Amino acid sequence: MGEVVTASLLNQEIRDQLNSFFGAWTDYSSTFVWGAESGTQPVIGNGTIVARHLKVGRTVDYLHRITIGSTTTFGDGGGSGNYYFSLPAAPLASWSGHRSQHVIWRDDSTSTNFHGTGIVSTANHANGSLRQLSAPDTSGAAFWDSVAPFTLAAGDIFYHQGRYEAAA
Repeated sequence: MGEVVTASLLNQEIRDQLNSFFGAWTDYSSTFVWGAESGTQPVIGNGTIVARHLKVGRTVDYLHRITIGSTTTFGDGGGSGNYYFSLPAAPLASWSGHRSQHVIWRDDSTSTNFHGTGIVSTANHANGSLRQLSAPDTSGAAFWDSVAPFTLAAGDIFYHQGRYEAAA
């Protein structure tokens, strides 16, 4: 009450928020982390990572694509620890465990797509874990790694997209 409306305040509260709806997606490939929760970490080598996001207010939409190269190493994401991926902004703590993120592993050798879910977790420094899709509930599904749902090889592609509420 009693706040004076200034041009600066209008720009911050109206113009800047409206512009964010029409803004370009932001690339964060250079800071994107693909890791294993334990042991040796995977290394992209001559593979490629594309990571982009759009943040409007506290809503974050993101897309990831990891293409496995001939020198990509998989670390301990093969059976002893599941893979995780970094998110562009810290999620709201109450969002942890949400499973609305869509994941596809594409087996290039068989032209087969494996669908699943990503779980946003605040326990692992604002990262998400990958689980296979199981019906009717994904809570008991196995984690995805370098040998499940198939053995990863050069040319295979990981696609991931999702939306979550950021902490700020």
